[in-house]
Order: sequence, then structure tokens, then C-alpha cells
Amino acid sequence: MRVAVIHDWLYTIGGAERVLSAILRCFPNADLHCLFDLLNLEDRRKLGYETSKTSFLQKMPFIARRHRMYLPLMPLAIEQFDLSAYDVVISSSFAVAKGVLTGPDQLHLTYVHSPMRYAWDLQHQYLRESGVGRGLKTVMARTLLHYMRLWDMRTGNGPEAYMTNSHFVARRIRKIYGREARVIPPPVSVPSECPQVTKQRYFFTASRLVPYKNVHMIVEAFRALPQEKLIVAGDGPELPRLRALAGPNVEFVGYRQDAELRSSMASARAFLFAAEEDFGIVPVEAQGQGTPVLALGRGGARETVVTTGPARTGLFFDSPEPDAISAAVRRFVATEESFRPEACHRNAMRFETRRFEETFTAFVRQQHAEFSRDLDHARAQPLPPTEDEVVRIAPSPVAAL
Repeated sequence: MRVAVIHDWLYTIGGAERVLSAILRCFPNADLHCLFDLLNLEDRRKLGYETSKTSFLQKMPFIARRHRMYLPLMPLAIEQFDLSAYDVVISSSFAVAKGVLTGPDQLHLTYVHSPMRYAWDLQHQYLRESGVGRGLKTVMARTLLHYMRLWDMRTGNGPEAYMTNSHFVARRIRKIYGREARVIPPPVSVPSECPQVTKQRYFFTASRLVPYKNVHMIVEAFRALPQEKLIVAGDGPELPRLRALAGPNVEFVGYRQDAELRSSMASARAFLFAAEEDFGIVPVEAQGQGTPVLALGRGGARETVVTTGPARTGLFFDSPEPDAISAAVRRFVATEESFRPEACHRNAMRFETRRFEETFTAFVRQQHAEFSRDLDHARAQPLPPTEDEVVRIAPSPVAAL
């Protein structure tokens, strides 16, 4: 198979890029395409590639800092990639990548991390948080997002098959595009054995410090828990606000490298997570370190945290509000002895990297085999006669007499 992989854009390494890295390991000879690529060579090698093919957006001014201003051009840019030389096109899409153009003899499979949340069900929240809820700016923004929805729906039938990270996102795909998606959870780095460490007397959370992660709600919750300690790892624009909200029992440790992050997770009493994520890799990583998770009971967390039975791995709170979070912490403290690190680790192993790569590769090869068989069958069929040929070979009414 000649394989092309197309990703929306590359300027940081997040959850979607971890999936991309695993896809490139599954198909190491694939050519990578993206709208723009701003990663340095070290990060590229970390993801498993050195060069990529980019669109005209790569040379646009301020693309590094203001790439969202080019959203109106992204559908046009993604359609300019000529992928006619490939047998299989795999799009890794959280924005427009699934809209790449392919021909009838090419198999297009898409792994949709999520339909464009800011254009669909989270549009109103996105506009509020972006400060464009009123006036001319909101009219322009809503008009643009309306156009993006029309384009997104039009391109929904382009791929032959959909994959996604959770049943939560699969329901969104069904609602928006009317398509079924195969759920293949993303790859998570999980140690082969449960870490044997002594738990310390702190709770832990780690995230990019941006509003929708709701870290401010966790910090505020611990103002009602002065006897408990919270450690917050991460950096971002919310940090000054969080420091102002925090009581003396909250410590900010900034950005942590992976090894430091895993060590902090392993030693924590529990990991807190208050965002509604499509999947949520970090809570699974925490369970992989043998640490239970207290999470918002929405989105992907409902598929990765076990809250019932003897092998439970965490608790849910119903809303991302300080009172609900502090109540969950108290429930956890009251039943802390019932959570076992081995159960947390075993649950996380369902999502470890090798399982993703095996499942993903098998699905692509199965789809390719079925597509090739159908294509060969279609090519073997004789062409139906043209209208002129039908007239010429039809028996004459006189001859019939």
C-alpha cells in the first residue's frame, strides 16, 4: 500500500499528536501532510518523522502565533493537496483534515479526534470565552462558523470509514455526519508493572492552564478543604488567576517533564480532573501509575474510570463546581482504603500503546482488503450498453411479425 497520512497542523505535541505518532509507527513508510508544521527537528523525531508536506498556509505571516485567524482558508488549503499517487489516505482530524480530496479508487480512512467543537455544540461557550459574544465581532464569528459547519457536513461522506477515540465522540459523529465510527481508544503510555511507591499526603492535578480545563474550580474547591493539600502542575494563561484564587494549601509546580509528572502521579493520593474531554489521556496515565481518579462524570472519563465494584478506580462528581469537587474529595477520603493501585494499573492497561497499534493496523488492513476486493469486482464487470447500442440490437417490430 502507498499510504498518505494527513494531520490538521503541527505546532505543539498534545493528545492528537500522540495518536499521529502511533499511526506513523503503524505505517512507517507513509508520507505526512499537514496545513503547517512549526515543530523543531527534535519534536519531529519524537513523533517519528523528519519532513512533512505542507500547504500554502505554511508561509503565511503570524501563522505561529495567530493560526486561528486563518480558519476561513483552511478548507481551501486542505483541498489543495494532490494525493492521487496514494492507495490509502489516513486523515487524523480535529478540524479539517477529513475534508481532503480523494478519488473513487482510493481508500480514505479518517480518525476523528472530535468534530470541530467550536463550530458545533460548543460554539456558544467558545464565543463567550473568546470575548466575541456581542457586536460586529460576534456576527462575523457566527457567520464564519456557519460556513464551517456547511463545509464540514458536505465533506462528511468523503471517508469510506470513520475511527474515533471514544463512544462519546462516536455519538457526536453519528449526530453530525450520520456515520458510524469504530472506537479505537488512543495510545497511552502505561508501565508494564504497577509502580510500588509510598503514597504522600497530597492530591494532584496536571493540565494546560486554560479556562475549559476547569482547574480554577479544583483550586477553589480546596479552599473548603484546608486540611488537604493540592499540587497543580502545568503552565498557561490562567496561572495568575489561579494563584490569586488559591489558599495556602495549594502549591503550583509549573511545567513538568514526563518522568517528573509520572513520579508525582504515582505518589499522589488521587488525581483530580474537572474537564469534559473527548477521551482524556492524563486520567488514564494517572491510573497507570496506580493512582485513583476523581473526575467530572461526563465525556470520555465515563469510559476510562471504573466507579463500581471491588476493582473501582475512581469517583465521579456531577458538575465542575467547587462544592461538587470538594464533596467528591471528602467521599474519597472516607473510602480511601478501598482503592487498590493494582486495580488502577490493570484498568489503564486496556489503553496502552501496543493495543492501539495492533487494533489500528488490523482495522486499516481489513478495510483495505475489503475495498480492494470491491474495486476489483467493479472493474471486472462488463460495461452496460449505451443507449445507441440498445437501439441497434433491439429486434425490429417488423421482424418480430
